[in-house]
Amino acid sequence: MNKTEIERLVAEAKDARINAYTPYSHFNVGAAVVTDGGQHYTGANIENASFGLTMCAERNAIFAAASAGVRHIRAIAVIADTPNGVSPCGACRQVMTEFADADTPVYLSNLHGEVDATTVGELLPGYFTKGDMDHD
Repeated sequence: MNKTEIERLVAEAKDARINAYTPYSHFNVGAAVVTDGGQHYTGANIENASFGLTMCAERNAIFAAASAGVRHIRAIAVIADTPNGVSPCGACRQVMTEFADADTPVYLSNLHGEVDATTVGELLPGYFTKGDMDHD
């Protein structure tokens, strides 16, 4: 992705963050994904009084894309009000592996303009894949 595309994806994540529902943690996170076909999907974290039912922004964005029929993500950006680029939780990292390749870029950003580029494979080396379920 070029610089303009990355900036757009981060800006979309920042806009999505506004819709976060975080009455407990007050930690708003936004995420945006772009597909191979160029479609953009966003998500925000949504908390629940039963914390186990809370859903992260990254998974909401990916699931929005998957619900529209997308099966591969070209890139993802995530943003929060953190000192450094915000890092996805383990569950989000594993979900990324279902819809992205190891070299798919992930842009970790914050409200101060910092953007750290990494990849799905760097975030979760040795991840569990569909291929691990083959019984042949």
